[in-house]
Amino acid sequence: MDWLNYHHLLYFWTVAREGTIARAGEKLHLGQPAISTQLRQLESSLGVKLFQKSGRSLELTETGRTVYRYADEIFSLGRELTDTLKGRPTGKPVRFVVGIVDLVPKLVAKRLLEPALQLPEQLRLVCIEDSLERLLSELALHNVDIVLSDTPVTGAMKIRAFNHLLGESPIAVFGTRDLARKYRRGFPQSLDGAPFLMHGRASSVRRSLETWLESHDLHPLIRAEFDDSALLKVFGQAGEGLFVSPSLIKDEICRQHEIELVGEIPAIREHFYAISAERRLKHPAVVAISESAREDAFKR
Repeated sequence: MDWLNYHHLLYFWTVAREGTIARAGEKLHLGQPAISTQLRQLESSLGVKLFQKSGRSLELTETGRTVYRYADEIFSLGRELTDTLKGRPTGKPVRFVVGIVDLVPKLVAKRLLEPALQLPEQLRLVCIEDSLERLLSELALHNVDIVLSDTPVTGAMKIRAFNHLLGESPIAVFGTRDLARKYRRGFPQSLDGAPFLMHGRASSVRRSLETWLESHDLHPLIRAEFDDSALLKVFGQAGEGLFVSPSLIKDEICRQHEIELVGEIPAIREHFYAISAERRLKHPAVVAISESAREDAFKR
């Protein structure tokens, strides 16, 4: 494994900031020959040229600029670490990375994440949307702090993670005004033969809905299926078919997508989980999300 000499990197970073070896030497209280030697050793170890002459000054090469950006971040984090350990405010927002399974409705994700943004601490929320499998891999590598999912992690996934049930909601059927008026009467028997937009087969609500339809001898006309819940709603808004979404967000979804409620299916409930790498939730933003979900988000 190649190890980076951080003393050499510090000398490089200082020279890049000061513009000359002489001024860097004054900052570092070192002689010019010593700094020049350290720079040559860094270039040799990296196998690249970091500076080029420009009159009496030194200019960064293209590769040098890349190295400088990394060095600047490294030493910025070092200062932040020192300030944190000494109890000094850093003034830098806490980075909170959330993985959101692409089948989770965006309005549900927004409602769940709102409490984190209301914390007194400065927070920089970073949302990453992907499949559950990929997000669990990122969770295992500690690249995300939490995963919001509509399905729990199971032993079959062979990953050490813990499920925290945030809440559940019955599902409801939605459609454009014309479709809602047509299929609201006689619901749910009216769904037999109705044009329908389905979630992808990886969705837990898809499996539950198919079982429920079969048990009621209902056979809607499946016009399309989507892995992306947002895209499904775009087609639904265009009148391509009826679709289901959590009843929890029925007011928001009707207002945002200009659609209407056809009817609710209390027998089918969609569950939402926070999946963490640790059994106990510790991150203040995750704790806020969990507590708010139990006390408020799923009781509106």
